[in-house]
Amino acid sequence: MFIDEAQIYIRAGKGGDGAVSFRREKYIPKGGPDGGDGGKGGDIIIKVDNYSHGLAEYNREKNFLAQNGQNGMGQKKTGRGGEDLILKMPAGTQIYDSKGKLLKDLVDEGEECVIAKGGIGGWGNQHFATSIKQAPKWSKTGLKGESMKINLVLKTIADVGLIGLPNAGKSTLLSVLSNAQPKIADYPFTTLEPNLGAVKNIERNIIIADIPGLIEGASAGKGLGDKFLRHIERTRILVHLIDANSDDFLGDYNIIRKELKDFSKELTKKKEIIVINKADCVDKNDLKLKIDLLKKHRKYPVVISAATHENLEKLIKTILSRLEN
Repeated sequence: MFIDEAQIYIRAGKGGDGAVSFRREKYIPKGGPDGGDGGKGGDIIIKVDNYSHGLAEYNREKNFLAQNGQNGMGQKKTGRGGEDLILKMPAGTQIYDSKGKLLKDLVDEGEECVIAKGGIGGWGNQHFATSIKQAPKWSKTGLKGESMKINLVLKTIADVGLIGLPNAGKSTLLSVLSNAQPKIADYPFTTLEPNLGAVKNIERNIIIADIPGLIEGASAGKGLGDKFLRHIERTRILVHLIDANSDDFLGDYNIIRKELKDFSKELTKKKEIIVINKADCVDKNDLKLKIDLLKKHRKYPVVISAATHENLEKLIKTILSRLEN
């Protein structure tokens, strides 16, 4: 199951305590204090890993604790520092504190941040010796590591977002353009989660996201609701698919555009390519009449058939052109 939200508790490691120790060696009758310092507690680090898909791991496991630092030892030996805990998350993960403040927005492969710092180790009694107190019998305890509840929100990062009503053929198009293998069937809501695929081109690779769940009323929670609308926010351009079998191209187009606007006006400002899919399934003359109606409203579509691969090269060239511009 695709999970794009999670709340977890994190706690960095506590610093080790300083040691109370005195030098005890043969032939050295007046050994001074030699208690070592405690080791630093481990940090909690969040790192982008593109092999991660979704936040399901953080929906199952809720508590993440880094290792504590080791206590100091005699002979001025410092305790070993606690190991850092690295949490791997997909690109596009946003990290919020419990009050809703954005702490970090992770977008690039390999990017990482320390989200909770480990506590500093305490001083051993060697630091507290003075001319008056030559044998201090106290040390300093290590500091606690930072801890907090954080909210994780994933927004898919892609060059292209495929949008359209259910059964417009988004998953089929993604499967023939890329290495993705989404579930495909002839009924609405086959796709229940965003799917990513990479189109390998001579000029550049294109990352495409299939965004499911858009129907009339989606922005208000109908159907799959607005659950996946935020994944469109990261995409650079939109490819808007319309089923060639539809009796109302313009109506289908306007339904999706209204949902984008109701969710965020910024989405309607993105570059868009209108694509008529399943051209192999309809009468050519009937198809021409419907396309002419779109053109009257200054909507100029690319006509394709994902199933037969008709005009896919033209679509890829159009996508590349829009991305370059």
